[in-house]
Amino acid sequence: MTVMHRSGGIQPHLWVLVLVQGVVSAASLVVEILAGRMLAPHVGMSLYTWTSVIAIVLAGFSLGHWWGGRIANRPIEEALRITGWTLIGAALTTAAAAWLLRLAAGPVLGTVEHPIWAIVVLCSAVFFLPSLFAGVPAPVLAQVAVVRSERSGEALGAMFAAGAVGAIAGTLLAGFLFISWLGTAATLAVVTAVYVLAALVCFALSRRVTARLGAALVVIGAGLTGLPLLAPPQCDHESDYFCIRTVDLSADPARPVHLMVLDHLAHGIGARDVPQVMFTEHAAMLLELSKRRAPSPEATSYFIGGGSYSVPRALADAGFGEITVSEIDPMVTEIAERDFWLDRSEMVIFHEDARRALLSRPERRYDLIVGDAFTDVAVPAHLITREFMQLVAGRLTPEGSYLMNVIDYEGRLRALASMVATAREVFPHVEVWTRTDRPPPGERAVFVLVAGRAPGGQGGFVVPAPEPVRFAALPQEALARLAETRGQILTDDFAPIDRLMGRMD
Repeated sequence: MTVMHRSGGIQPHLWVLVLVQGVVSAASLVVEILAGRMLAPHVGMSLYTWTSVIAIVLAGFSLGHWWGGRIANRPIEEALRITGWTLIGAALTTAAAAWLLRLAAGPVLGTVEHPIWAIVVLCSAVFFLPSLFAGVPAPVLAQVAVVRSERSGEALGAMFAAGAVGAIAGTLLAGFLFISWLGTAATLAVVTAVYVLAALVCFALSRRVTARLGAALVVIGAGLTGLPLLAPPQCDHESDYFCIRTVDLSADPARPVHLMVLDHLAHGIGARDVPQVMFTEHAAMLLELSKRRAPSPEATSYFIGGGSYSVPRALADAGFGEITVSEIDPMVTEIAERDFWLDRSEMVIFHEDARRALLSRPERRYDLIVGDAFTDVAVPAHLITREFMQLVAGRLTPEGSYLMNVIDYEGRLRALASMVATAREVFPHVEVWTRTDRPPPGERAVFVLVAGRAPGGQGGFVVPAPEPVRFAALPQEALARLAETRGQILTDDFAPIDRLMGRMD
């Protein structure tokens, strides 16, 4: 059977194979991008999450390609028929991913103690099989294209190109369209439907499809497509950046208290009636130290990240001067307005990356710059480097101060030491504040680094968090020794904060 026109063009039969290959490749990359978003509410969005996703998906593709190569040795009609069934397998495992993740997350995270291995195991359990099945068609379709073409090299090149173009299209569609406009569940449903349609094409090409089989596949496809849509949602809202949830912590409905969860982390707590009360240690320290380091009652401030806007809201309530917040996600701000009593008229809000916002507005100066970059194992490296601190120093008034929270393990403190060593490269004076009672061995401790041109007060203080907690600054001698013995300078070229913050063995 020839597939070439006399003029040298390619007959539609080859283009059908090219189209199927491109569509399947696109669908498989959509699932890869979705994997990161789906895992985030359970393990966060970090270097470890994306490393695991890429490695597991590539492992699935690799084994699928090997399996598909073995299938391709069979007679063409039989190989296409088997490929159709593997695409049904891809549809089934993709449709079930949301349910499987929900069922597996608790047991896996409760059993596998090390967070990195927990991410790997959970990712493998949910996303290996969809990638395995999606990897099968490529070698089979390529073999069919080569066998049925008089120009085998041209046909093989077209199939490789289709796979690459499909992968690019799937990545762009997932990141710029599907997740933003459809959400996770609906995107899984679309991918499932695509796999079923590709399976139908393979069955049709095998010349063994019957009306009964076709009808059965349509029914199966409809059922599988609806499966992701029935899964309980993980988020109240899916933005371009986060899975966002609001949790009501109110003991008294008349005095509401809400918790904002971004992905898997409790990001901030706010109370409607007591904006001056902070519910976490780092927020309590940031608020009190901001008040203490403010050079005047009308001090201006710039916040790196908004979240629940608890600290900016408290400073506005205290009558501070202009408050500027850089929150990269507009939906976070919308939720803060709706659920956390944010009054946007009290502050200036930039919906862009905090470093870019500072860099693009060189005329602005602030009395306080407050950073809340540290979370779990995911820290934006570009917000903790020497170059970023130099930018911050250039945007402070002469009497201004830079405050940022730091989280580290009490028995190691490599991340804290590196932050101190880096800040000392830029600022004449660096302090570190924490609670006065020492945390249990092996536990993580919360610190606030304060940097500026002049020292602040060394006296401790007691503030509600929400119960009264005493905080104090670490001795300068101990701080210098810590930076010299355990710290390293973090730069834009090398800032291994994920490793420095990694869980203690």
